[in-house]
Amino acid sequence: MAFGIAYTGGDCRNRIRRPMTTLAQMTEDFAFLDDWEDRMRYVMELGKALPDLPEAERTPENKVKGCASQVWLSTHPHEGPDPIIDLTGDSDAHIVRGLVAIVLAAYSGKRASDIVAFDAIELFSRLGLIEHLSAQRANGLRSMIQRIREEAARHLV
Repeated sequence: MAFGIAYTGGDCRNRIRRPMTTLAQMTEDFAFLDDWEDRMRYVMELGKALPDLPEAERTPENKVKGCASQVWLSTHPHEGPDPIIDLTGDSDAHIVRGLVAIVLAAYSGKRASDIVAFDAIELFSRLGLIEHLSAQRANGLRSMIQRIREEAARHLV
């Protein structure tokens, strides 16, 4: 599994780090994992590879409400009527941090309209994860996804 860091171009956005493990690669990796424990180990590996969120972005405004663990998501929109939106995020819990990595792979670097249109809950179902998450984690995941989609909708002109 390759999980690196890529930098986006342009002004302050050149500091935004994106996971290089693509959503397609993650989906392919999950397809080879039959056992629930193997899937959870992979989720935790994705979380370990997620770049740390800078302290400056661990603000109350970036904290996701509805998550039992502490989760932060930061939105970095580009210019335009349907901007590309880069996302960064983190969590203090290993499994949740892995879920954040998957969510970022699904949404970061996409156009706001595409983010609004894509419901990642279906993705987590296809990956065989949603049915094994505790009710608390599933609610937190829904809160993350809802927050990202609402942020993207606000950036559509």
